[in-house]
Amino acid sequence: MSEPVKYFAHPTAVIDEGCIIGEGVKIWHFSHIMSNCTIGKNCNLGQNVVVSPDVVLGENVKVQNNVSIYTGVICEDHVFLGPSMVFTNVTNPRSHIIRKDQYRRTLVKTGASIGANATIVCGNTLGAFCLIGAGTVVTKDVPDFALIVGNPGKQIGWVSEYGHRLTFNDEGIASCPESNQQYQLKNNLVSRI
Repeated sequence: MSEPVKYFAHPTAVIDEGCIIGEGVKIWHFSHIMSNCTIGKNCNLGQNVVVSPDVVLGENVKVQNNVSIYTGVICEDHVFLGPSMVFTNVTNPRSHIIRKDQYRRTLVKTGASIGANATIVCGNTLGAFCLIGAGTVVTKDVPDFALIVGNPGKQIGWVSEYGHRLTFNDEGIASCPESNQQYQLKNNLVSRI
């Protein structure tokens, strides 16, 4: 007797064998979950999402409509992937050359948010709680709490865990207007106090 399924999958979703899908996950219309991927508890995968083999999604990851998460991508807990954002996994793709042995790893750390239509070039790490603006093209590593916009993406400031822009005083201290959590800017890096 098989164990009862503890997640929801819309009837149009395709789920291949060999996936690990956590309790409370919701998988919506026309999504494809491929073999050997891992999806943590309480994730929400919108319409037309593809999760490729060996992808790892932590707990409470929100994937909006039309996102393909390719082999090589790891998203830690509480990551937000905006509508139609794009990951890559090869730096120099060619249709006539097979480069599956050259997939590059992309790590999206805890609490990071990626806006709609952003592109994340493979081989980079997006820091914890960073915020990538809509339409941004990320071509290099992103620090924790960084606010990145544009093409190519450039850092224009810092944000709190709640996603609010931080304004630092002369001592390098800032406070989130929503949570009142304090942050320190030191050596061009931000950390919670």
